[in-house]
Amino acid sequence: MAVPPPPVGPDELEERARGLLPKTIYDYIAGGAEDEVTLAANRAAYLGWRFRYRVLAGSGEPDLGVDLMGSHLSLPVLLAPTAVQRCVHPEGELATARAAARAGTVFIPSTLASCSLEAVAQAAPGDRWFQLYVYADRGVTADLVDRAVAAGYRALVLTVDLPVLGRRERDLRNAFTLPEGVDYANLAGPARRTGEVVPGDSGLDQYVNARLDPSLTWADLEWLVDRAGIPVLVKGVVRGDDAASAMEGGAAGVIVSNHGGRQLDSAVATLDVLPEVVDAVAGRVPVLIDGGVRRGTDALKALCLGAVGVLVGRQYVWALASGGETGVYDLLQALAEEIRVGMTLLGARGVADLRPDLLARLG
Repeated sequence: MAVPPPPVGPDELEERARGLLPKTIYDYIAGGAEDEVTLAANRAAYLGWRFRYRVLAGSGEPDLGVDLMGSHLSLPVLLAPTAVQRCVHPEGELATARAAARAGTVFIPSTLASCSLEAVAQAAPGDRWFQLYVYADRGVTADLVDRAVAAGYRALVLTVDLPVLGRRERDLRNAFTLPEGVDYANLAGPARRTGEVVPGDSGLDQYVNARLDPSLTWADLEWLVDRAGIPVLVKGVVRGDDAASAMEGGAAGVIVSNHGGRQLDSAVATLDVLPEVVDAVAGRVPVLIDGGVRRGTDALKALCLGAVGVLVGRQYVWALASGGETGVYDLLQALAEEIRVGMTLLGARGVADLRPDLLARLG
């Protein structure tokens, strides 16, 4: 049987994965909260900008490298935390880690990964950060922090926009729970699985709302910074004043994110609020962004508006589903090539040359 050609472009990549995955798993990855207004807005925000490129700028072969948290990345694209990747591929996060290391960038495994943080660290060399949820049982959280430090993770990414789980109606409709043989490998005992589903609910609802702490404050960030001893980035910020509070609490970086449109529906699109957050931070810590990034041109727009890097999520999960480690690596190479071509056409020699004057807003 003839091998199908590799997907070209994000739509083909998603359609390839959709044909391979059970509907419940596809919906879990693709879906957003309620009417999915924010999910659509994240993407639409990138379509609202056009490039004002320079000519005869002598850009030559542009340098895509960026420095973050003491590490040099080969490209300004990181792999965002996405849970239980063994739902889409047998190797799950291990394959993703190897692909990121080969491409010279950072993978951020989730607290709710289906491979343990130690296994991910052993799977591949290179830099990695660990995404952290804060549990009502602070002992669980402290243990995760200590394990991440011991395993050589260079930074923690504290997700702050999930005090309770957003109403993800695709998951409610499907009564989503983890497939047989897949669990939350970083956790022990009953916390490893979502358990039985109550009618009108999903296993993920029950898990998050029963175990995570909905009462977090900025004092908890200060506790984490003191406990960790490694840089802590705050993920889930969409306001300049919250970015300022994060820095006051000791954050080493801010990630503008609305959880991929999966939490509060009708929340602002991340690209729309990026300039406000960048202004509030004023260069004191790096600002990254996720939500809606599907192409190199999307990354370029965010970089022009002041981000120092972008996170991709669903795109690489589709690539993992259809091609494992090779699929994720090929996606990163494709994004790098799109960024390289775009920078050359914009007249930018390096990421630092990507500035707001290269963009025009529509409307």
